[in-house]
Amino acid sequence: MVNGDGVPEKVAWVHVRGGRVLVTRTHGRDLFYFPGGHREPGESDDETLVREIDEELRATIDAGSMVRFGTFEIGAGHPEHGPFRMICYTADHHGELTPAREIAEKAWFRYADRDRVSAVDAMVFDALHETGRLS
Repeated sequence: MVNGDGVPEKVAWVHVRGGRVLVTRTHGRDLFYFPGGHREPGESDDETLVREIDEELRATIDAGSMVRFGTFEIGAGHPEHGPFRMICYTADHHGELTPAREIAEKAWFRYADRDRVSAVDAMVFDALHETGRLS
């Protein structure tokens, strides 16, 4: 979905456990991405994240536990499909994390795996590493 300023946006889940962060890979792609997706018309960020994580990982996000981690953006001149904005949240969840629909696999990455994610996702890796949450 595109925001009012014309920049495509994704609402993403940043789930860190034991110094690693959850990422997913879509069928037919090599890079990994944070789980989440684009808003449907009229959806809030929490509604989007709950729906997307259910669709992608068959888990339920606890919307009441959502905390905004940050907004990360690549500009129009970026070679990797810019402009693009990703609004990231941490949140608790219920249920097993089971790849579904377009998700081929899930993985738990350390900072050393940063080169295996997209440019905007790498910005989140940097922020997690700087705060000591990603080893």
